[in-house]
Amino acid sequence: MVRFDARDPAGSVAAWVDDGRLAALPGDPRLLGDGPLLVLSAHADDETLGAGGLIALAVRAGRSVTVVVVSDGAGSHPDSRTTTAEALRHERAAEARAALDELGAGIDLVLLDVADGALQEARADIRTRLASIIRGLHPSVVLAPWRGDGHRDHRVLGEIAAELVAEAVADEAAGAAEGGPALFEYPVWLWHWGDPEHPDVPWDDLVRVELDPAAREAAARALDRHASQLRPLSSEPGDEAVLRPDFVAHFRRDAEVFVRSTPRAPDGAAGGASDHAPDGAAGHAPDGRNADAGADAGAVPGSRFDATHARQADPWGVTTRWYERRKRAITLGSLPDERLGAVLEIGCSIGVVTAELAERASSVLALDVSLVAVEQARARVAGRPHVRVEQADVTRGLPDAGPYDLVLISEVGYYLDPEQFERLLDDVERVLTPTGVVVACHWRHGADDFRQSGDDVHAALVRRPGLHAVAHHDEADFVVDVRSRDGRSVAARTGLR
Repeated sequence: MVRFDARDPAGSVAAWVDDGRLAALPGDPRLLGDGPLLVLSAHADDETLGAGGLIALAVRAGRSVTVVVVSDGAGSHPDSRTTTAEALRHERAAEARAALDELGAGIDLVLLDVADGALQEARADIRTRLASIIRGLHPSVVLAPWRGDGHRDHRVLGEIAAELVAEAVADEAAGAAEGGPALFEYPVWLWHWGDPEHPDVPWDDLVRVELDPAAREAAARALDRHASQLRPLSSEPGDEAVLRPDFVAHFRRDAEVFVRSTPRAPDGAAGGASDHAPDGAAGHAPDGRNADAGADAGAVPGSRFDATHARQADPWGVTTRWYERRKRAITLGSLPDERLGAVLEIGCSIGVVTAELAERASSVLALDVSLVAVEQARARVAGRPHVRVEQADVTRGLPDAGPYDLVLISEVGYYLDPEQFERLLDDVERVLTPTGVVVACHWRHGADDFRQSGDDVHAALVRRPGLHAVAHHDEADFVVDVRSRDGRSVAARTGLR
């Protein structure tokens, strides 16, 4: 998934206009066809931002429209001292109803009231309830948040929608249902973090729906009803508006853009753990994790991360996000030696850190559980014969190689349970040279697929009696520890004292 911060300036509207490709997108007649329209929204206002104009057109054409808002919206202002979560829950429900009334008469609103930010945790329940709604409505089109939007709740709801639509299509093929719906996904946060050249923009799957003036005006009125998101709750800290004006400007266009989705046959899973790295907080807080070079090796099936890397060339924004570039610089700048000798990197992902390590190392062995990531990393370091990239699940032990002067464990440890991580540290110490260095860097917040916290990971490393502290860096978001069998400082190592 893409990583971003909603407090940052949004991408430029002019960049999209000047590029010209949005204006040239094709339409898809199914979006404006007959039959019921079902719109799934992770948070009240997503449906208005992403599909308000299309909803208005559908109502005017006489189609029945049902909007399902899944979360209760109570987490949009977690630091507010003037407004309680319960008050926000009621306010956002009222705003949703008022917004839909602006889009047209007779729109059905269903509120599932799932805790804001917790769609993954409630995934099975959401799936069951939405399956019942789809069976009852027989929609011709389902609209859902785009799975690549960069927000955990959006991604989870998009995944559930894709599963249910695939099942409905399979039922149709088996003759068990009258028809299967078409699925289209609407981007919301893409317009914040993206630009026309961003590698994660799904250009080949984008379609366009032209809006006439009446539909545009209805969508604008509907959006204005979401006052709790557009305007500050008060002048107090923590009550700031959630949606920046430069972000909202992207939704004043004369067309709406959707991602065409081709359903796959369901694989039999009823919606289990995510195939992504953790995705962030409640309300419209974006995907809070800014993972680095790892996030993949661990006690999770490689196929989960294969899917992540297959969908996006840089799933964690390692090459694009300032947070990632800065964290990488801090991590690599914390290494006590200029020349690194033999390096083992556990969890290399697409090989961005691998390439930087290669500039300072005599040899590098980079490991990742995802074959798709390994192939991308190999391409990145092609032409460097002293670098090898291999697929490996480190919970089954490290490859028979070494010894290593440096072992890097970055954004990996929390995917292992404590016992597995202790065994990994045993293996690391086994392959470490007598003066070897272990470097760990981890995100400090939680996620739905973590087996322990980043702080727990570093506490386990620090407890190792044979590894002495060389450097420690901690911030609110991540922590870096450098431990070595040689406890000398950098000044001592380089002869300054």
